[in-house]
Amino acid sequence: MNYIKHLNAVFQQFSRDSRLNPTHISLYMALFQYWNINRFPEEFYINREEIMKMSKIGSKATYHRCLKNLDRWKYIRYLPSHNPYKGSKIKMPKFDTSNETSTGTTTGLTSEQLEGQALVPNTNKKKHITNSTKAKLPKNKNEVLFFFENKKWPALEAEKFFNHYNAIGWKVGGKIKIKDWQSTAENWMLKSKEIETAKAVSQKRDNLKTSKSKNYGQPL
Repeated sequence: MNYIKHLNAVFQQFSRDSRLNPTHISLYMALFQYWNINRFPEEFYINREEIMKMSKIGSKATYHRCLKNLDRWKYIRYLPSHNPYKGSKIKMPKFDTSNETSTGTTTGLTSEQLEGQALVPNTNKKKHITNSTKAKLPKNKNEVLFFFENKKWPALEAEKFFNHYNAIGWKVGGKIKIKDWQSTAENWMLKSKEIETAKAVSQKRDNLKTSKSKNYGQPL
């Protein structure tokens, strides 16, 4: 039994249920703690004095009234023993993203409420993904200059990079929003190195350039 999912679901149900008051919730949490201590069995015996102490309920009448209310509203299954020497039993339906209880019957949740509960973890997950995929852009030109300086690149190249992407709205190819400007800057550096290398090779292959002085008066 996933008690985190259970508590998340049951607290959502509490917030929708106008019949409940703080005493009902306090009693439910005391019963849940008792269930937890007993390692979430199918059903378990309770001691009235201990439950009243845990839930901070001072009146026996209030205690029994809240127990019956929780049972009628299907938050618990209350099985009174009517025996002073034997405690009553409690069954705790499982509240989670499914509509099944520990006894195989449906809880007091409606299908709309269950659907709403199932959406809560997914909504939080979507928010997390959205926050993690925000575009990371430099705060200002100085940040770019500092980054290029650490990579031992001249400030002029940093200014070229900043001015170029700042002018096109920090988009690759003018279409795709940059997610990590530092990776884009490193690609800029690699391309600059490739251009410089290509220029050097091209100059070496220029047959028009020669270091020898030729006498064009001599016959071929």
